[in-house]
Amino acid sequence: MKALYNDGSVAEVESAEEALHIIRHSAAHIMAQAIKRLYPEADFAYGPATDNGFYYDVDLGDATLSEDDLPAIEAEMKKIAKENLKFSVFELPREEAIALMEERGEKYKVEHIGDLPEDARITFFQQGDYIDMCVGPHLTYTKALKAFKLTGVSGAYWKADANNKMLTRVNGTAFATKDELEAHLQMLEEAKKRDHRRIGREMDLFMMRDEAPGFPFFLPNGMILKNTLLDYWREIHHKAGYVEISTPQIMNKQLWLTSGHWDHYKDNMYSTMIDDEEYCIKPMNCPGGVLVYSSKPHSYRELPIRAGEIGLVHRHELRGALHGLFRVRCFNQDDAHLFVTPEQLTDEIVGVVRLIDSVYQKFGFKYHVELSTRPEDSMGSDEDWAAAEEGLKVALDKLGMDYVVNEGDGAFYGPKIDFHLEDSLGRTWQCGTVQLDFQMPQNFDLTYVDADGEKKRPIMLHRVCFGSIERFIGILIEHFAGKFPVWLAPMQVKVLPVSEKSRDYANEVTAKLEAAGIRAVCDNRDEKIGYKIREARSTDRVPYMLILGEKEVEAGNISVRDRTNETVPMGVDEFIAKVREEIDTRA
Repeated sequence: MKALYNDGSVAEVESAEEALHIIRHSAAHIMAQAIKRLYPEADFAYGPATDNGFYYDVDLGDATLSEDDLPAIEAEMKKIAKENLKFSVFELPREEAIALMEERGEKYKVEHIGDLPEDARITFFQQGDYIDMCVGPHLTYTKALKAFKLTGVSGAYWKADANNKMLTRVNGTAFATKDELEAHLQMLEEAKKRDHRRIGREMDLFMMRDEAPGFPFFLPNGMILKNTLLDYWREIHHKAGYVEISTPQIMNKQLWLTSGHWDHYKDNMYSTMIDDEEYCIKPMNCPGGVLVYSSKPHSYRELPIRAGEIGLVHRHELRGALHGLFRVRCFNQDDAHLFVTPEQLTDEIVGVVRLIDSVYQKFGFKYHVELSTRPEDSMGSDEDWAAAEEGLKVALDKLGMDYVVNEGDGAFYGPKIDFHLEDSLGRTWQCGTVQLDFQMPQNFDLTYVDADGEKKRPIMLHRVCFGSIERFIGILIEHFAGKFPVWLAPMQVKVLPVSEKSRDYANEVTAKLEAAGIRAVCDNRDEKIGYKIREARSTDRVPYMLILGEKEVEAGNISVRDRTNETVPMGVDEFIAKVREEIDTRA
């Protein structure tokens, strides 16, 4: 595939990833041209390619767009592609660029030019009568756009600022071939079936309310799932030499000034006044963990200290960005903070990575690793950052682990290793992380007494396995489509008496299961057995159903149906032993 670059050159694109980005970026321009033809008053803001497709934010004036309007826009895009319009590029001085955009009524582009550095090159790409300010690159002709689909309409504030006008965001996706597009659309359909919000309602796991937007309510089944996850977390961390702490949710503003969070994160923090002093509701657990460490002197013999905390944190998110359990305003973070000597650093990072790896293997997740380096908005010296980044690289190399470098995406206080897990649909999620921090120990003057009797500065590691517990639960719901492994399932066995004649026996079997520590429910309703089976399979999504009729009562056994829909006879004690083994081994 050939592409047109903003210096006017045309070159073959060698990278498939770059080619896909160019296709999607060009699709955004072609979509904008189609919208302009159908809605002449449209005024365009931003229209980038994304990891999953493309979008354009549009001011339509008094007009409105819904998903019912997308087929007409798609049809116009196909028409533009068929016209095989040539992409061209030109550059203008700042004043001429502003004049061109003003002449075309593009007020958002004019404002965008005002935000650019004085020495910025201002280039424009054109196809037919459509001109867009853009750095490119793009396709050479519109006919090269062969496979695309518009996927939705939503709202978006100009510059993501709630004080600005709400624009209409039109989303789409594009691929190099129709087969790739079809595979992607099938994946989206499967994702809709697995939507954790729908499954969460059906299985009574959690709910959201308008009275508390972004603040999830966990229902009894959801609490079973959540607590089972946390029991697993506590068990593996105890084995790995961690201690557990709990720190307050509200601490005064001075703490967050010292930690650096106020300067770098205050727009996402909630605060309140107590005794005429400003306090903050914690968005992170780390400053509290630092205070626990600093509460008493430490010797090198105590290090490493591995302190875990499942802490409830609050972060302000725009209401329009909230999304089920994936984007909330309060969540439990499975943090741990490790205080180590320089000599211990590599081994501790290796230990953390191995722990996270064991967790992801438990749930059947594949993952890839990124090393995120110093961002522009950061604290600390060049020397500390260089040492921190090198420390993470050494640990990854020792593990023989493949990784890619993600330049400029570290935390403000240090570089990090991020784990991007892949679910059953091939989607990736950033969950686990290991962050190396020289800054906070320095800001809070943390020390330990070394073997030579001198005070030294510990190195601090921040790390999570699950990340947000709530978000991880949302990922698990969609990964398993609600069909959790036995050890996680809120309802592990559903006992289904065929009629009233087998009800007493069903209650006896249920009691025996419960006594063995198996989560079992007996469905004693006067419903047909077929209805009970369908509900247990499709709504409750239980691993096992026990179907008990007169035959089972007489034989004193059970008929077991698992998720393969095969039904086999089995003794009660044999079944209990089988299920207990699956629970105990977390199979």
